[in-house]
Amino acid sequence: MCSCQCTHSADKITPKAIEPVTADSSDALITSTDALHPANVIVELCSLFYTNNWVTGTGGGISIKDGNKIYLAPSGVQKERMKPEDLFVLDHQTREYLRVPKVFKPSACTPLFMNCYDLRNAGACIHTHSQAAVMVSLLYENEFRISNIEQIKAIPKGFEPGYLSFFDTLTIPIIDNVAHEQDLEIPMQEIMKKYPHTVAVIVRRHGIFIWGENIWKAKIYNEAIDYLLELAVKMKGFGIRTDGGLGSEKRDVDPKIYDH
Repeated sequence: MCSCQCTHSADKITPKAIEPVTADSSDALITSTDALHPANVIVELCSLFYTNNWVTGTGGGISIKDGNKIYLAPSGVQKERMKPEDLFVLDHQTREYLRVPKVFKPSACTPLFMNCYDLRNAGACIHTHSQAAVMVSLLYENEFRISNIEQIKAIPKGFEPGYLSFFDTLTIPIIDNVAHEQDLEIPMQEIMKKYPHTVAVIVRRHGIFIWGENIWKAKIYNEAIDYLLELAVKMKGFGIRTDGGLGSEKRDVDPKIYDH
């Protein structure tokens, strides 16, 4: 959970700037009338995701990469009340903070967002505490698999240009949670290397990380995957395999359910 109760690894998520960076001296980085400015988009989407019950109780977060600048939602902020001035801005190359807000601490998610930028060359990363993701992490052991569902077509193949087809199988790896979120950095790196084509990692009893070429692609992937996760939980409730072939539901459930 990206909240202020987490302890933070100083060498990974605190500024290394020689001179102190203050919000007053760097407001230009987060001040814009452009609705598509990263700071405004993060605020907009955090509020939207709150209404979807994905980032309640200060949990979850969003990060956007704009050139060499990485915009990050802070720790401990109520996502529906967040403002652009609450954001951190990090230099991707030097790992130095270009902007630090007056009140909030860096998110413990920061090293995990950096995994997405470093290993996938992502343009944005979304972390939610989706209940569907948590439920799936309890129902599946090492990976989530689903096929023959129309919504799969919103997810990229990863191994080549284009998107998955209706008949393809979407696979998302699952890793175990740890006490402190930043300690997921290495396990997440390892699973991303093991599954080089995935656009998401589920963290058991915690939530999910999803990334994309830009924030709008990441948003689409997040919405589509959450739909599939919620559907999978319902399918499991009826005993239907999520990666069964077409018509497998006829064999998986009590035939009486089809009686008229």
